Amino acid sequence: MVGGWITGNIVEIFGAVTGIAYVILEIKRNILLWPLGLITSAVYIYVFGSNGFYANMGLQVYYLVISAYGWYRWRRLQDGDKSGPRTDVRRIGPATAAGCALVAVILWAGLWLILDTATDSPVPLWDALIASLSVVATWMLTRKYIEQWYVWIVANAIAVVVYLVMEMYPTAVLFMVYFVMAVIGVRAWKMQSPVPGRQFET
Repeated sequence: MVGGWITGNIVEIFGAVTGIAYVILEIKRNILLWPLGLITSAVYIYVFGSNGFYANMGLQVYYLVISAYGWYRWRRLQDGDKSGPRTDVRRIGPATAAGCALVAVILWAGLWLILDTATDSPVPLWDALIASLSVVATWMLTRKYIEQWYVWIVANAIAVVVYLVMEMYPTAVLFMVYFVMAVIGVRAWKMQSPVPGRQFET
């Protein structure tokens, strides 16, 4: 029975494994997280689409694009910092933080409306919220803002509950790991963060 379950969920399991590897590289601020993110996103386009999580399926398309952009941007940061891929962790400024919050709210409302009226999504409100938070957090990651981890903590906590309720167990386990690793990520990045009061807005 276990073997049959694994065979039936092999794509989702593969996506969970690559997703965990992605976060490990993220914590280490290793540029290889971006090409791995391309693979993970391609897998989860199928997984989320098959389970009716259309906002998160669309989110994976966004991840494909932002992964290419993040790869390019981190390469530029790395080229500008001859010490290697461990370029400066940045702290977000008040104006940028307010803009991120506004974008998240607008995305949430828009996605919720679309999912509720135009799809058969089983959880349109939560699907939209997870997607909107993830969009903002991933953009923050391309800038290496340490505050992106706090957004991921909230998004991952919500996702764990939702996926457990929907019986998407491999994905729920993945997001449990994401949640724990986001907490670890905050601590790891804080060790490399700028001095208090110093900001890096680019």
